[in-house]
Amino acid sequence: MAQPRRLVLASTSRYRKALLERLGLAFEVAAPDADESPLPGESPADLALRLAVLKARSVRAANALVIGADQAAAVEGQSLGKPGGHEAAVRQLRALSGKAADFQTAVCLLDTATGNQESRVVSCRVSFRSLDERRIEAYLRREEPYDCAGSAKAEGLGIALISRIDTEDPTSLIGLPLIALTELLERAGMQVL
Repeated sequence: MAQPRRLVLASTSRYRKALLERLGLAFEVAAPDADESPLPGESPADLALRLAVLKARSVRAANALVIGADQAAAVEGQSLGKPGGHEAAVRQLRALSGKAADFQTAVCLLDTATGNQESRVVSCRVSFRSLDERRIEAYLRREEPYDCAGSAKAEGLGIALISRIDTEDPTSLIGLPLIALTELLERAGMQVL
């Protein structure tokens, strides 16, 4: 009798974990071992895809479906990383004021039993309102989004900074495109419903 397939999320992100929990599937979490430095000239979509694959492949799990994911963002050709602190978040939000940022979120599903992998990259364009210093400071004091690319959590109070979100999968902005992942899981034989 074949052993049941394990599902492993190759991420320590609390946001990705919370998103995957929405699908109601049992899964494990494993910390990936991946250098997340961008390569010279690498586009945000290429960076996100390379890192999603690298993260999935870095986790050792027998007879498992391993999910790797990553996100890269840019505004006017400038990369947007996680700010890490208040001053960097202020600079990011000033740069985003009245502009649109492009987020590229990649997901990779690796079948460790067969070595097969499939990946998708989902684009999301986020348009920001004009942000004055008072609004930026009020937001950062309340939500402290220092671990989020672009310094705004669309799933939280950061939605008040945004005027429009254009994407085929709203969960991609949070870091794990569930529509694409559901398709990949079902193609690999794991039914979500």
